Amino acid sequence: MTKHVVIIGNGVAGTSAARHIRKKSDYQITIISEETKYFYSRTALMYIYMGHMKFEDTKPYEDWFWEKNRIDLVQSRVTSVDFEGNSLQLQNEQKMNYDYLVLATGSKSNKFGWPGQDLNGVQGLYHYHDLQMMENATKDCKQAVIVGGGLIGIEMAEMLHSRDIPVTMLVREPKFWTGVLPSGEADFIGSHIKSHHINVLYNTELKEIIGDENQHAKAVVTSTGERIETTFVGLTAGVHPNTQLVKDTPIECGRGILVDDLLKTNFENVFAVGDCAEVRQPIPGRRPIEPLWYTGKMMGETIASTICGKPKKYDPGIWYNSAKFLDIEYQTYGVVLPKPPEGQESFFWEDRTKNVCVRVNFEKNFGKFIGINLFGIRGRHKVFEKWLANQANIQEVMEDLRKANFDPEFFKQHEKPILQAFNTQYKTNYSLRSKKGLFGIFKK
Repeated sequence: MTKHVVIIGNGVAGTSAARHIRKKSDYQITIISEETKYFYSRTALMYIYMGHMKFEDTKPYEDWFWEKNRIDLVQSRVTSVDFEGNSLQLQNEQKMNYDYLVLATGSKSNKFGWPGQDLNGVQGLYHYHDLQMMENATKDCKQAVIVGGGLIGIEMAEMLHSRDIPVTMLVREPKFWTGVLPSGEADFIGSHIKSHHINVLYNTELKEIIGDENQHAKAVVTSTGERIETTFVGLTAGVHPNTQLVKDTPIECGRGILVDDLLKTNFENVFAVGDCAEVRQPIPGRRPIEPLWYTGKMMGETIASTICGKPKKYDPGIWYNSAKFLDIEYQTYGVVLPKPPEGQESFFWEDRTKNVCVRVNFEKNFGKFIGINLFGIRGRHKVFEKWLANQANIQEVMEDLRKANFDPEFFKQHEKPILQAFNTQYKTNYSLRSKKGLFGIFKK
């Protein structure tokens, strides 16, 4: 009898699992999603709001793809799961049995018990439903407040800014995103945000959201006592794993749903992938919970192999991430902490006239290359991955910087001033070896 794989959640993790299980097997596959029937690119939500795309444009696959590949799509909410009985209940009281269950329930926006946090006009930005609510809530908005910085916060700020809605961001740190960025990058990005006329209040937290007679937000009060009139409050102070479905069940959880190196839960036939999964023993240099698009995709591919009879351990490889701060691209590879630990050197270079900066971390005494931050500069993933995997020496990296250029033919290169600054700071005499271009995303 054909085995039945049920996947709860149709984000990149659940969808990748389904696609790769189909490539490897003839199993029956069902994806259940309460949010939308079809998989879409969550990172593209902002472009729908800004008018650059329609929802249909965010779907990587045509609607006929799923039927052709014999992947059943069910738009419904799972109300409960009987893990011992290998079955689940849908909101329409339909019961569904499974042989393998994949939990890909994603994340939820953080709320910290603020008075008024459940008023109308107060929301995060994670689901398509959030985008629809934001569309309605900001139609006549004269002033918006965003609580929290980071990537989601600046994304929401750009969305509102595109409609000429004044934005004030409340950031509890003294600089922007200092929980992740070193001081130089935090100053660099803070200055860039200010240049776009987005108001950021540092060392400031949300104290209360005040509602009107219709239970709609009308103002916020900050930790400094300032009152800001607003009809829209974006909550972007991070996300947390969505474990609501497994609450009070035998599934073991920490902050997320606990999984081993095969991404199995404490039930042999139940897996967790994506934002909701917490790896019990992550590989060195990686976090137990990593709510990233590419890790979700890799997790989905990994469990497909295991479910189809060829157990495969999850290995995300080197740490990297990419995003956008308004019109500045951001990439990070390896380990770049806000403050370098003992035994590390941290080289920082910037050119604010060109909106670019770079930080390179390496072992003291010109040892191995550890990590790099790039802002306004686009590098080649495979080059940095190779350097980090091979524990390349910092001299090799600095002298071969041109090899990391994403597209030297069309973009300006910054390797010469970067290396000159490095040589000046460290009294070295390195020289560029390659003629193949390095960094840059700015057209000549």
